[in-house]
Amino acid sequence: MEPKSKLKPVKEFRSYKRNLPHFELPGSVYFITFTAAEGFTLSAEARDIVLASVKYGSGNKYRLYACVVMDTHVHLILQPLEETSGSFYSIARIMHGVKSYSANQLRKLSGKKGHIWLNESYDRVIRHDDEYLEKLNYIVNNPAKAGHVEKPEDYRWLYVAEADSG
Repeated sequence: MEPKSKLKPVKEFRSYKRNLPHFELPGSVYFITFTAAEGFTLSAEARDIVLASVKYGSGNKYRLYACVVMDTHVHLILQPLEETSGSFYSIARIMHGVKSYSANQLRKLSGKKGHIWLNESYDRVIRHDDEYLEKLNYIVNNPAKAGHVEKPEDYRWLYVAEADSG
């Protein structure tokens, strides 16, 4: 059984601010970006760990539509799932799980101590189909635009869910 989290489920629209503003609306789809700490670059093995960490919660805490793991940052499109009747997993709880687990694994891999990820993530509620397609295209084309591959499908750390999986 998973320990009780201090990060509360989302029952209704809420907003809060750390350094960045965050808005959560139950049932929404989000575009999220999180970034490696300054001076930390994700090796191929590290990107494998991060992609596996992101995919692990899919179907349990969230529906993952797309993900790309670059050498210094990660982009996601996901939709939190219902946790309890009328409550959804919070973005903070989802991101804490992904970043905490992957950071522990990456510290073991690299021998690095300290922060692996910047504390905050950028998140945005996707408000309509056109915005969803824009963000999906951004994720899919990010590796080619960065010069890592010629064709997006050749990038090993790109995940796009099948159209009928959600």
